[in-house]
Amino acid sequence: MTAPPLPASEPTPSATAILWADPQRAAAFQNWLAGIGAAHGLRPETVRLASADASFRRYFRIDATGSAASRIVMDAPPDKENSEPFVQVARLMAEAGVTAPQVLEWDRAHGFLLLDDLGRETMLDVIDPARPDASRPLYDQAIDALIRWQLASRPGVLPPYDRALLERELALFPEWYIGRHRGIAVEGQLKERLERSFRLIVESNLASPSVYVHRDFMPRNLMVNVAPTLGTGVSSLPPEGALAALGRPGGGSAPTLGTGVSSLPPEGALAALGRPGGGSAPTLGTGVSSLPPEGALAALGRPGGGSAADLGVLDFQDAVYGPITYDIASLMRDAFLSWDEEFVLDVTIRYWEAARKAKLPVDADFGAFYRSVEWMGLQRHLKVAGIFARLTLRDGKPRYLADTPRFIAYIRSTASRYMELTPLLRVIDEIEGTSALTGFAYGRV
Repeated sequence: MTAPPLPASEPTPSATAILWADPQRAAAFQNWLAGIGAAHGLRPETVRLASADASFRRYFRIDATGSAASRIVMDAPPDKENSEPFVQVARLMAEAGVTAPQVLEWDRAHGFLLLDDLGRETMLDVIDPARPDASRPLYDQAIDALIRWQLASRPGVLPPYDRALLERELALFPEWYIGRHRGIAVEGQLKERLERSFRLIVESNLASPSVYVHRDFMPRNLMVNVAPTLGTGVSSLPPEGALAALGRPGGGSAPTLGTGVSSLPPEGALAALGRPGGGSAPTLGTGVSSLPPEGALAALGRPGGGSAADLGVLDFQDAVYGPITYDIASLMRDAFLSWDEEFVLDVTIRYWEAARKAKLPVDADFGAFYRSVEWMGLQRHLKVAGIFARLTLRDGKPRYLADTPRFIAYIRSTASRYMELTPLLRVIDEIEGTSALTGFAYGRV
């Protein structure tokens, strides 16, 4: 996960001084920079810290002459970070028509890379959590970039997101979050409940079709290059949102969802979509489904599809080939901000419709698709809670642990919706000292 870039206003040099623990590495960096500086118009005296992330990578910003005002330098020590996946995925992103940093220079031996500078402002920086409607155009652009990335998918190119990897990631939760952070022994009934739930989660995830997966596709890793245009494409829906177009008050006539969303429990999401008590299943004849025949990308505000150049994508070096549900789950169940269920459903429906029109292998039934998204998100939340605990306890980065309550809330919310996940819900209640929820946004499935 990438730490947010520094603010647009330049901080003082003392605040961004680059410190090196290894004098030999510092000398190697200076020699490398001197060797490539002239070819790229770099000004070595301006190099300063840009950001650091949850790994051992650091990023510097350096001014340049000519059309490029600045460049980014990645410092990735080879004994701790392998830069090859970053270089490979950057190329794949470019081939897919997705804006990502171009690798201009690469010192493989020392782990120094010179990259395009995609700016200082992330999608997370400009989002107002209190105004979801104002954020909708940015999410439309994120969907556009995600679909382009997924359409470029080919098996055998990226590492598989297979059973072994899913299980390793899930194991982080009991080891680091429960055992080391909470100090609770993972044994007996608690261990059995976790293992039973993890088996169900892994089987659900493996059942999803595979595409390229970014693995951290969220606003903190999406750079805002061009201000979004309001009132075009999908974003021209009324202020009440896409769900208004699906039959909510203020949304005009109620379209029908056919066999899609109607497979959700009648007391649940569909009631929230304008059908108190469930009602009859409408179909998606208007609203979100009225996307133009030119395809999903044209519907996202770009006649003929255009290019996905409005948002730049970062932190993609851990990309894999795996469940199509993963990145949309990452986007909507964010590590650093939370949306209400209505907005989450709104954007997920937009993605699902765009993906179907792009002929991506999403389930034809939205209810089944959304269930898969939730179960995929559950795997991610458990993994990240474990990672954040490990970052604090092993790596000395305590700021990440402050966000774990958000992930625990995500886990409880999803586990509360599915009867077969009751054992997991009981585990969460036990380790957090909470009690089971008595009401559910969607009802128990």
